[in-house]
Amino acid sequence: MAQQHEQGLRADSGRTATALVADQGAAGAVEHEPRTARAKALILGTLCITLFMAMLDNVVVNTALPNIGAELHAGFTGLQWVVEGYSLVYAALLLTGGTLGDRLGRKRVFLTGIVGFTLGSMLCALSGSIGELIAARMLQGVGAALLTPGSLSIIRNTFPEPGERARAIGLWSGISGLGLALGPAIGGPLVDAFGWSSVFWINVPIGVLALVVGLRVLPEFHDGRERFDIAGQLLGALGLGAMVFALIEGPDAGWTSPRVLGAGAAALLALIAFLVVEARRRAPMLDLSFFRDPVVAGALMSGFMVSFGMFGALFFLPLLMQDVYGWSPTRAGVGSLPATCAIILAAPFAGAITGKLGPRPALVTGLTLCATSLAGLSLYGVGAHYTQYVWTLPIVGLGMGMSFAPVSVAVLERVPAAKAGMASAVTNTMRELGGVVGIAVLGAILTSRMTGLLRTRLTDLGVDAGQRHEVTGAVTRGGAGGIAASKSLPAALRTTVDTSFTDALHLALRCGAGLLAVAALAAWVLLRSGARRRTA
Repeated sequence: MAQQHEQGLRADSGRTATALVADQGAAGAVEHEPRTARAKALILGTLCITLFMAMLDNVVVNTALPNIGAELHAGFTGLQWVVEGYSLVYAALLLTGGTLGDRLGRKRVFLTGIVGFTLGSMLCALSGSIGELIAARMLQGVGAALLTPGSLSIIRNTFPEPGERARAIGLWSGISGLGLALGPAIGGPLVDAFGWSSVFWINVPIGVLALVVGLRVLPEFHDGRERFDIAGQLLGALGLGAMVFALIEGPDAGWTSPRVLGAGAAALLALIAFLVVEARRRAPMLDLSFFRDPVVAGALMSGFMVSFGMFGALFFLPLLMQDVYGWSPTRAGVGSLPATCAIILAAPFAGAITGKLGPRPALVTGLTLCATSLAGLSLYGVGAHYTQYVWTLPIVGLGMGMSFAPVSVAVLERVPAAKAGMASAVTNTMRELGGVVGIAVLGAILTSRMTGLLRTRLTDLGVDAGQRHEVTGAVTRGGAGGIAASKSLPAALRTTVDTSFTDALHLALRCGAGLLAVAALAAWVLLRSGARRRTA
């Protein structure tokens, strides 16, 4: 074994590649990371294909939500779970995915994730009820949790030079923007022509292509032999699941209902226990020392808040365009292109700026633009025309695009290579957790506000208690035929539903904008103090 290790080091001295010694007790072989320009391009291209698939799926699903609600009789709560079921499992298992990659091999775990995501997509397309669809979306989340941490970890080891790595992450982020940009344009026509299930079928050929290419070009390496943190995983998953359940069910069941209070208490206890367990582990699933570095803490907080505000708000925009404005899925998809195309331009630019100036300028700018865009969107009501609020959409895309790369670069620059898998998993966990909590919190604000407005306004119109309950249940819980049922209401009631939804959305958008503005200020302070400490 020592001779094999010595031969590997001698081979490495004859070329510019860095030898990565695999876990010889578990995997046996010594792996060498390829360093030629062609090999790097193939590796980065494979990682971009899988990220493109995941981003495309997220946006396409949002475009299909109104049709899913109509065909599967789902209200806002059910549609939230279509998105949250995926995001919740994804966020809960990302740290597990990073840990498994570090210990079992990043290529192996990455390719397993592709298989899980592709299979989950097939099951989504075949779902016949909202429950089946949510379960299949959760399987997609398992696959995404296995493949995503490996992406950044492989980039970290393939591109060791900081400037080159920043540009690679910028391109990687730009491809994610391409998926976001093409999602509405592809998803809208697909939904119109073939129904909502078609938006899941398109993942299958992409997943197969990524699997075939990945088998041939991705390097295999891992870092440790530590035992798997079963207690940490169970406590983390329980805490996150209970928290999101309470936030989604609270507006419908009531915040004082036993199941909501019980879920909230379970979430609090489980998350506290999770932190205690991780603090005492010799090889934790989450290294809490990451958060002692103000730059890492500021970057992770920023990633969380961007997802909190933007994904939480953007979840409702397709519902606004299609259910309130009456647009077709195709028109809604094309209408959102100014936002998603701006991401393609901003993400590589942010990577280049970060490589030269550090993460703070791009990250603070991105957070500020995100706050501005949400505040701007909250100014327009039911009668607004597209030409009036279209100016906000490029700002949405620029803000998100400017935020992606700096977060990843800031974290990966400050952690040792041996912990790159865990660091990338933590980064993606915070982002995804931000989206989960954002949709749940802003959704709770919207649903609670809309329910209160509906009850008051329907009472003022002289609607009896039974019909008030039926209308409110249709648009929130999916009763009486789901959201689509409100389209058949008399004009006065339909207008009441639309204005109540829009007014409630404005409140949610303004809450998101305020929190993003605070996050921009916090990021400026944290990343500045961290840079000073590092210089000292």
